[in-house]
Amino acid sequence: MDVYDSPEACSGALHPRAREGILLFNSGQYFQAHEALEEAWRQESAPIRDLYRGLLQAAVVYLHASRANYAGAVKVYDRCMRWLRGWPPVCRSVDVARLRADLEALRGEIERLGPKGLSALDAAWLRPVAWVE
Repeated sequence: MDVYDSPEACSGALHPRAREGILLFNSGQYFQAHEALEEAWRQESAPIRDLYRGLLQAAVVYLHASRANYAGAVKVYDRCMRWLRGWPPVCRSVDVARLRADLEALRGEIERLGPKGLSALDAAWLRPVAWVE
């Protein structure tokens, strides 16, 4: 059994800074979201810290995409997905499956636009993290 599949990994509440990070993420404040999620990641020692790491990397992907930084968005996407793989579809109320799907769709749009066209990215591709409070 993968450690992420254990009931303990996804039981309990999100770290308060992770909750704050998701709220910041969902309001489009990707840099601030990264900072809050990184603090949660640093303070956590259980396997859930890897989910926080994936979330903070997702914030960085969105930040790079919103700033038309093609190379940064693509590079961090690969890192981000490494931390989001293996988690159940929903963990600590975070819809991880949807986040992965949204990131994959964004990556496809980033590639379609290319380095020179990324400045035309429609903000609708920057979807919020779905979760239940």
